[in-house]
Amino acid sequence: MTSALQDRVEETILRNGLIPRGGEITCLVSGGADSTCLWHVLGALNYRVSAVHVNHGLRGTESDEDARFCTQVLGAEVVDARNGLLQSPTEVALRDVRYDVTSGYGLRATGHTASDQVETVLYRLVSSGTTKAIKPKREDGIVRPLLEIWRDETIAYCEEHGLAYRVDSSNPDTKRGLIRDEILPLLRRLHPGAEQNLLALADERPRLPRELERTLADLLASTAGTRSADLGHGVRAVREYDEVRLDGRVRFGPWRIESDRPGLVVRTRRPGDRLAGRSKKVQDVLVDAKVPRAARDTWPLVVSGDDVVAVPGIVDAPGWEDTVRAWKDPEG
Repeated sequence: MTSALQDRVEETILRNGLIPRGGEITCLVSGGADSTCLWHVLGALNYRVSAVHVNHGLRGTESDEDARFCTQVLGAEVVDARNGLLQSPTEVALRDVRYDVTSGYGLRATGHTASDQVETVLYRLVSSGTTKAIKPKREDGIVRPLLEIWRDETIAYCEEHGLAYRVDSSNPDTKRGLIRDEILPLLRRLHPGAEQNLLALADERPRLPRELERTLADLLASTAGTRSADLGHGVRAVREYDEVRLDGRVRFGPWRIESDRPGLVVRTRRPGDRLAGRSKKVQDVLVDAKVPRAARDTWPLVVSGDDVVAVPGIVDAPGWEDTVRAWKDPEG
């Protein structure tokens, strides 16, 4: 049985297409709680996991102890990346070295968390005026499955599963250490939701227009009785007590989807989705239909309750034939 944290990591992996199901993945491990948690979670999710540790040798005996821990506890191969030519190397320079010397290991996962994402957004905001975030997936084969998990959650996971981990004594002396230990605590005093709000800046997904947000907020303000609101473009939102549904034609990326059946929802796939009335997984339906891997996580599904009743453009569930009409807008 998987834990809630493991389920969240798997959802991140599937939604972003980070690792093929049951595929091989090499964890870049430092010995800290984040990468130790990552190594254990990926193994628990039945990925074929190996580990590699890059020893920069910057902390003398402590660096050697980290390498020994990663070898003995995580089964990691150690790559010696000590380089006297790097004078006062920056965190970015060291990261680039790690990614370069491990390029032959194929698909590699790092233990970057939501906490790292917040620190990155904050640093880039004040240093360059941008909110460019850590990517879940880089073009060079680096993936970040823990980007929606907080650092305190990885520590709790390690303690819950009896996993030993190392603590980097140099962290407080870095720019990230300054942000983590001094700036973020002050921001939390200013507003308790500071970290969540900073994390929201990393979300590059399109947001609703303000007028539409206000309309929906007004609709959701009360759960008494029934109310409705015109959202434009032939779509009407109807709230009945504590449930909201959209009636009419729905625009979903390039797709236009409509049905006369009430209460339907359009969303992307989730782990374990199956077509109603069939044992076949939606993942297999998309593969058999030769939907490109990159398009599978954004392909619309029409859902009634917990049942997937249609995969637009591909198949309808038994008993739902011709009840959902879907087409792609050539200009979408």
